Amino acid sequence: MQHTIVMTGASRGIGRIAAEHILRRSPDAHLLVVGRGSSGVRLAAELSAGGHAVSYVSADLGSLDSVRSAAVEIRERLERGELPPLRGFVGNAGMQYTNALTEGPDGFESTFAINVLANHLFVRLLQDRFVAPARIVITSSDTHFGDFKHNMGMVPGPVWKSPDVLARPGAFPKPDTAAGGRTAYSTSKLAAIYLVHEYARRLPAGVDAVAYNPGFVPGTGLARNAGPVSRFAMRRILPVMALTPFATGRNAAGRYLADVVLGATTAPTGSYVDRTRAARSSLESYDPRREGELWDTVERFTATCAA
Repeated sequence: MQHTIVMTGASRGIGRIAAEHILRRSPDAHLLVVGRGSSGVRLAAELSAGGHAVSYVSADLGSLDSVRSAAVEIRERLERGELPPLRGFVGNAGMQYTNALTEGPDGFESTFAINVLANHLFVRLLQDRFVAPARIVITSSDTHFGDFKHNMGMVPGPVWKSPDVLARPGAFPKPDTAAGGRTAYSTSKLAAIYLVHEYARRLPAGVDAVAYNPGFVPGTGLARNAGPVSRFAMRRILPVMALTPFATGRNAAGRYLADVVLGATTAPTGSYVDRTRAARSSLESYDPRREGELWDTVERFTATCAA
């Protein structure tokens, strides 16, 4: 049956590979990619080669007004019958900055805006357009564990605070440093898992929500805002780690993401998928009080954009 899958973060890295797998393995899928400006046009044209059904909508994920406009456009296209029924949303776009001070147009810290608020706004504005069985997949990270086993000391663990504080620039110690930016990243990925748990509780039956962890994947575009030394290491040195058990190759991580999206990986709603299987996320990631507090806060932050 023809169906639509909406996807952010499909232009590079594991998202691009996952998008190619989805189109190859699910010929009935219409992939609607969310891209910024002309990049979305180019991406849709490249992915549609070979007769695949691909379209795009433009959005700046750091701007809630832009995300809202994109989600409303998708809703309208679904309602007019220009797109087949909505069966999936993949929130794969993610950003890591070299500080925790970068502020978006809405006054939110940009890591939190892109990694948390943008996904939430898409899910909430599209939730009544999903046709069961449907699956929402949010890309998380094992950096949320905060221990050496999962991040080899490269990323500080999350530092949870009131979501009102986390959403604003300067929430972490030494916010003007790379360590501050990485802490913002790991904390945003913990927040993503909290929201997946809330989606599992609140979304209609048949609309599943899953967090996907690709593991450490060298050579992606995640560090594109880092300094030249870090970018060189990510591109040229760290990819060698993909040959070891400590990292995941980009091609494998993209394939695993496609498996989750297409339901080839068994994962009940609310699951955390570690590469190829549902697993337990960190002990800290199971906290109904924090989950409810985060839900209330992001609902408030996005209310004016969801009206």
